[in-house]
Amino acid sequence: MTDFAEVYRSQAEAYDRMVGFEDYQNNLPGALDELINWNGQAVLELGAGTGRMTRMLAARAGRVLAIDHAPAMLSIARRHQQREGWHNCGLALADLEALPVADGSTDLVLAGWALGHSIEWHPQGWRQVVSRALTEMQRCLRPGGSVLILETLGTGQETPAAPTDGLADYYQHLESESGFERSWLRTDYRFPDPGQAAEAVRFFFGNELADSILRQGLTVLPECTGIWRLTI
Repeated sequence: MTDFAEVYRSQAEAYDRMVGFEDYQNNLPGALDELINWNGQAVLELGAGTGRMTRMLAARAGRVLAIDHAPAMLSIARRHQQREGWHNCGLALADLEALPVADGSTDLVLAGWALGHSIEWHPQGWRQVVSRALTEMQRCLRPGGSVLILETLGTGQETPAAPTDGLADYYQHLESESGFERSWLRTDYRFPDPGQAAEAVRFFFGNELADSILRQGLTVLPECTGIWRLTI
């Protein structure tokens, strides 16, 4: 199993290269535009990573505060910010359970591929961790604000299915116990050639998937992404 905490600590450059190949169809920005009225919105992004989603948010929202707990990831996000000029965006090191914003100050809280790691990092107590994070996210919202959570519904799959490593229980928790509504879309990866595809994903998705890419000669790797939405 991939040690994602170690990836985020020490392989941020490789992660940034990999996600640069994702969603070549550009489906995710359109899906977000259908869900959110961006007019002057104040957005809090959790699990910003190296800034792939931050870039989309900064181009749409009034202001963005993007946080992550991994300094190496935020370092790359800052590099992108300086190069591309996200002038309405702040980046901060923070924990999901102690968000650095005032009560009722945010229109949208977006957590991209962040809370699901609780399954790995807190296997005996992930429900409590997720519940505390959701409470904290809702604390930040103004009346009428929304929470969006993005997570995988299958890498290498053309139709959505929750992975069997505990994420299915987490998704059920969001929908049945916390009131989120789910939709999904394809955010496929496209690579120049199978060799580069396998090299790009091996450190993150493992040898089995990377070797399968080489055997099949794939340049497009299907990815299903779920979007869970809750409006306060």
